Amino acid sequence: MHAIILAGGSGSRLWPLSRDLYPKQLLRLNFGKSLLERTFEHLMGVIDVDNIIAITSTKHINDVRVQLSAYNKNIRILGEPVFKNTTPAISIATKYVLDYKGDDIVVIAPSDNLIDDDLEFRQTIEQAKELAQKGYIVTLGVKPESPVTGFGYIKTGKKENSGYVVELFKEKPDLEQAKEFLKDSTYYWNTGILVFRASVFMETLKKYAKETYEIVQKFDFTKQDDIPYMIFDTFPSISIDYGILEKADNLAMVEMQAKWNDLGSWDAVYNLGKKDENGNVKIGDIIAKDCKDSMFFSSERLIAGIGLKDLVVVETSDAILVCDRNKTQDVKQIFEKLKEEKSDLHKTHATVYRPWGYYTVLNQGEGYLTKMICVSKKGQLSLQSHNYRSEHWMILSGTARVTLDNKVFMLKAGSSISIPVKAVHSVANPYDTELKIIEVQKGDKLSEDDIVRYKDIYGRVKAKD
Repeated sequence: MHAIILAGGSGSRLWPLSRDLYPKQLLRLNFGKSLLERTFEHLMGVIDVDNIIAITSTKHINDVRVQLSAYNKNIRILGEPVFKNTTPAISIATKYVLDYKGDDIVVIAPSDNLIDDDLEFRQTIEQAKELAQKGYIVTLGVKPESPVTGFGYIKTGKKENSGYVVELFKEKPDLEQAKEFLKDSTYYWNTGILVFRASVFMETLKKYAKETYEIVQKFDFTKQDDIPYMIFDTFPSISIDYGILEKADNLAMVEMQAKWNDLGSWDAVYNLGKKDENGNVKIGDIIAKDCKDSMFFSSERLIAGIGLKDLVVVETSDAILVCDRNKTQDVKQIFEKLKEEKSDLHKTHATVYRPWGYYTVLNQGEGYLTKMICVSKKGQLSLQSHNYRSEHWMILSGTARVTLDNKVFMLKAGSSISIPVKAVHSVANPYDTELKIIEVQKGDKLSEDDIVRYKDIYGRVKAKD
């Protein structure tokens, strides 16, 4: 068997904690490990680590690689050059399996699911595998607990092995439909986890999404792993639910044995959180007086609430969300509004994490940007240059080993150095204490895209033939 982890979503409904450049699957929230890491661990109990593949946006490849390299240093990651929803992503990844390993059973695993029992999950996958070998596309379902409109609903028919043939699949019904489905014991929520034989999926794709099928055939992964933008951008953007599952006549379902949660909204985070005697979930520095059934998440500052009920309050260094707990699905509209207004608040945090540590943007204006850079012990930035900006570094604490145009400087706290435009440079922290630097950038274009990498210990420079 092979597994494909879908790790390309933006996580817009978990804004402001989740951003376009650091989406929810990379967040650790209050669970110790990220959703992406937990997904990989669930799959490890079922599938050999060398047969687990991730597909994500090209802008997230480095972060995904850093998190998953702890499990498999040679993890294969496919990069989508532009977001086209789940039908193209699953189709491309399945074609990759066909080209790379042949006609195998494939497990599709979204990276935003929480599963609490690996043994029961493994048993469910084995049951689904039996149906997949008979030519079904198998989805894992769970009994609905409320009339949620953000899930797909599965109506089951006759019994088939350890599962059911699907009579109807309805993606994201309206509230009245969801209430009716809840009354009918034959309906289940769709988890988004699929199991199928690669060739069966391709045949189904050809039947119900012929345009997508024909574009997929243009890729030959026996020759290269790259996904060219010019071809990928021709895919119609459609989810697997609307593109295939609502139409397919070879759909089956197996009930998920393990407890399952989709971490798609702040209300879902609330439902999973540890609650106090008044039903409040408090993460971070929180004082809640006479508050009831509310969710508080503080990343840096104190949140103090008085007399609040059924609210979500989320604080980050650059944004605060206050929302009715019953309206958390609508947070996506705020994300989209910020995107329309070209605000960076949908895109990135003031603090951005990198394999070597993190940086925090302190101030920004016309032609300048100031950061505080923290390099973890033994961390090292790539050997790089910039085409449009110069930089000036002042060492706040620790000792920096700076490489500048083939010269090496050891700089202690209080020292500074200037990096001219197009100069090849790097900074490393060879010691066991954090290195902190104030960086002042100057230039007409101050963008994280203005970087040319030559060497990198974190694998962010592609090997040349």
